[in-house]
Amino acid sequence: MGKILNITQVTNNRFLNIYNLDVEDKNGKPHIYHVASRAKSKEELKLSTRVNKPDGVIIYALYGEKRERVVLIRQYRYSIGSYIYEFPAGLIDEGEDFHAAGIRELWEETGLTFHPLEVDPIYSKPYFTTIGMTDEACSAVYGYADGEISVKGQEDTEEIEVVLADRREIRRILKEEHVSLMCAYMMMHFLHAEPDNPFGFLKV
Repeated sequence: MGKILNITQVTNNRFLNIYNLDVEDKNGKPHIYHVASRAKSKEELKLSTRVNKPDGVIIYALYGEKRERVVLIRQYRYSIGSYIYEFPAGLIDEGEDFHAAGIRELWEETGLTFHPLEVDPIYSKPYFTTIGMTDEACSAVYGYADGEISVKGQEDTEEIEVVLADRREIRRILKEEHVSLMCAYMMMHFLHAEPDNPFGFLKV
């Protein structure tokens, strides 16, 4: 098993930082490994705390009287220099419950009201996003959304279009557009879910 010998914090930003790890691989050969993290100090890194608490929340919300549309956002991302389809999501504030964060974030990004479901923890525990680059973990919340779309809660740094996608549009998006991996998997699932039981997969 590899060993971490030393941790150096490279940046000191509010939302995301870079850390250099001096490591030895399983054969004792030294390397430098770069990690991006929401942690504000090396003491808060998950490799230091050994606690996997969620940094953010991802919102899977169905919309409409028949729950036949999924709430998506089409957002410009500098990392690819283009737009990509994602679920509404955001960081969890210190001391905030992730369900409350889901309600807040959905309103801020879309103007919609979110009604989260209580589900078994296996579906909402924090899972890691891109573990090869970051220790970030997110919890998922599931539920229904209603109300009118509004962009009033969006920040100036956000370039977001709200999309209420039915199954036909989801097929088009998956075929033609940039889509985040987590969002794509759930969209694929939605295509084959029973229309009268769209959250049937949450049963244990």
